[in-house]
Amino acid sequence: MLETICHKVCELTSTVGDFVRAESSKINLALAESKGKNDFVTYVDKASEKLLVEGLNKLLPEAGFIAEEKTSEIRGKVYNWVIDPLDGTTNYIHGLPFYAISIGLLRDNIPVMGVVNELNFKECFYAWEGSKAYCNKTEIRVTETVQLKDSLIATGFPYSNYEHFDQYMDLLRDLMKKSHGLRRLGSAATDLAYVACGRFDAFYEYGLQPWDVAGGSVIVAQAGGKLSDFKAGTDYVFGKEIVSCTPGIYNEFLHCISEHF
Repeated sequence: MLETICHKVCELTSTVGDFVRAESSKINLALAESKGKNDFVTYVDKASEKLLVEGLNKLLPEAGFIAEEKTSEIRGKVYNWVIDPLDGTTNYIHGLPFYAISIGLLRDNIPVMGVVNELNFKECFYAWEGSKAYCNKTEIRVTETVQLKDSLIATGFPYSNYEHFDQYMDLLRDLMKKSHGLRRLGSAATDLAYVACGRFDAFYEYGLQPWDVAGGSVIVAQAGGKLSDFKAGTDYVFGKEIVSCTPGIYNEFLHCISEHF
């Protein structure tokens, strides 16, 4: 069942993605609404989510939704879709690349299927429980890097939650010295997909929401990656912090994070 649904979700995100790309030339900051400090939403986010909810409801009618723009707040007893209709809205409204549609499916709050469709490069990443991980029908795997000094790391900069700002900056300095460098794309869903396919060796961020990570986390796991929160626990979907990396550097990477958080 999950395999069939996953392929249909990929098709749905591609169709909705065509709409998102078509509207990109019309969007600017003046058309964006603010949900909070540096937290923007556009009519494209809302329209995209409505289309996704309608399509997903047809695929699995018993499932509920955890959707960023709250198009539907109906919760399912067992299954729930977790939807980010446009992850990377700030990039989108400024005309920058790296934005994606991210969809995860939870069974009893455990992610069992994920799709991240990065719209600029038309790369659809996907996986389901028990499967391999794929990008556009080609199998993907995490890297085989075994030392932090040989890694390229992705992160997200704090933009509204500065509670751990000092710790974050100290960790940033530390990792700059201990790796090939850090990148900040502005889309957590894309960061996770890029860990899964080996473009990044690791990704970490705090202050995230379930819709940022639910889809991508499944893809990383099925691509052979390691996932946890900052304390090596499993609360990375709802716990607002995530570590995602290739297994060879996980212990060293997590130890570095734990020294600051």
